[in-house]
Amino acid sequence: MNMAKILVVDDEAGIREMLTDALGLAGFQVTVAVDGFDAVRQVREDGADLIIADINMPRMDGYELLEKLRSQGNDTPILMLTARQERGDVTRGLKLGADDYVTKPFGLEELILRVNAILRRSGKLDGGAAAHLTVGPLVLDDGSHEVSLDGALVELSPTEFKLLRYLMSQPRKAIRKEVLLDAIWGYGFATGATVVDTYISYLRKKLHTDSWQGIRTIRGIGFMITDDAGPASGGAAGNGGVAGSGSASGGASGRAK
Repeated sequence: MNMAKILVVDDEAGIREMLTDALGLAGFQVTVAVDGFDAVRQVREDGADLIIADINMPRMDGYELLEKLRSQGNDTPILMLTARQERGDVTRGLKLGADDYVTKPFGLEELILRVNAILRRSGKLDGGAAAHLTVGPLVLDDGSHEVSLDGALVELSPTEFKLLRYLMSQPRKAIRKEVLLDAIWGYGFATGATVVDTYISYLRKKLHTDSWQGIRTIRGIGFMITDDAGPASGGAAGNGGVAGSGSASGGASGRAK
């Protein structure tokens, strides 16, 4: 599937890394730029379906980037990130041609919802995430909101479904707890450190069988889902524990500051 290409423009490496992880998990192709000059060059050479740009950047800030692109006749949708609370700053960006804005600190789920809305309006969203996700004996149908295990439907709560879908969108990728907390529940690690573990246990009780125990704990990192039949050597069968490391996703904090 030819997914939408998003250019993230921010001078803070942590923000760039966090958005790259989150947008990648959501199925988008992501490139990054460190300032407005770099962004103008990349848009000219490679194009983009959407630009996410911070307002406060050295050399060329977000407003100047927006003005530059619009003056060149470039109508690529732009979502502005701002730490400013003044209404006038938001109004200025919208008048210059921004499509939307998000105020820091922001939740990743809100940002991705806004990204999808902009891409739908602009006609550049290529179908979004896959309608069906399959990992091992599990099949998740996003359209009907149903999950089947070896062909039999399994009843999940809305939160359980959302968490499972997030894991199944990146099979065999370790996803950090703080990323899951922000994406599924919308709050930071310190305020909800146990809720992810609790819902992972709910999923395991409903989905693990004698022949498949693929929801794994990656110690010191978070969780992943795999199509492997059984738990890794050394892991607890009931918990899907994995002592070794996986390919970690979501390395940055799940909430931008």
